[in-house]
Amino acid sequence: MNNKKFKPASILLVEDDDIDAMSVQRAFQRMKIANPIVRAKDGIEALDILLKGGIEQPYLILLDLNMPRMGGLELLDTIRNNPQLELSVVFVLTTSKDDEDKIKAYKHHVAGYIVKEKLDEGFEQLVKMLDHYWRLVELPVV
Repeated sequence: MNNKKFKPASILLVEDDDIDAMSVQRAFQRMKIANPIVRAKDGIEALDILLKGGIEQPYLILLDLNMPRMGGLELLDTIRNNPQLELSVVFVLTTSKDDEDKIKAYKHHVAGYIVKEKLDEGFEQLVKMLDHYWRLVELPVV
């Protein structure tokens, strides 16, 4: 982040697709936003990072839904049922436009549900939104 009075929020990017993951990371670089980004390729790896303190607080989670081993909705359920992780701020970032997926995600108190296809300018729209979000919203540090 560019302004010194804000503590940068770390990003846990849970994304199995290498191209999408690189696109998100490049969008942060193009926007000159240097928040730390930690990537997990599935829910199991993300859970391991979260439980072992592999990401600095405060943090936001960008969560894909369709992944191998442990998908996004299963990870979301695990996060919300774990007292250590239940306050995590999660944005779903997915290709799924399925209403059932949206309902399940919002029932797990996601901060937003973003369909990748709607990011017509690429991931820069996402990065702009996140930049505004963590500048205005107080994130939990537990």
